[in-house]
Amino acid sequence: KRINEFHFDNAVTTEGKNDELTKYLKGSSYTAAWYVGLIDNASFSAVAVGDTAAQVNGTNGWTECTGYSNATRVAWTGGSASAGSIDNSASPAVFTINATKTVNGAFLVSVSTKTGTTGVIYSEVSFGSTRSVISGDTLTVTYTLTLS
Repeated sequence: KRINEFHFDNAVTTEGKNDELTKYLKGSSYTAAWYVGLIDNASFSAVAVGDTAAQVNGTNGWTECTGYSNATRVAWTGGSASAGSIDNSASPAVFTINATKTVNGAFLVSVSTKTGTTGVIYSEVSFGSTRSVISGDTLTVTYTLTLS
């Protein structure tokens, strides 16, 4: 049973923009593997376009929430692009919560390892209002990317 559904605009990081330009327009080693991570509300200050994967759990202004039993960050599986947009609505990222946490947002990253600091954060979003979760909950994240 779906309890709530919310929509928020995400910020594409400079790291993500540079990665996209290098791989798509320059044709440099491309990977299609992307993963959804959760942003913990503990110590949260803000998401910013200058955030990087190297700073996850460091100086991004937020830390990753790992209070879920999935072994890794959840794979993002995009559908077909249409009208300048692509999303994972046919295969949303489902997190099986195993702790009491307050989730502030989500991010899209190129490495599956929880708290991993390699790869690229493509984009990130604060939910605007935090989401309280407890062990046994599932948190489903549909992530849409739009180029404009």
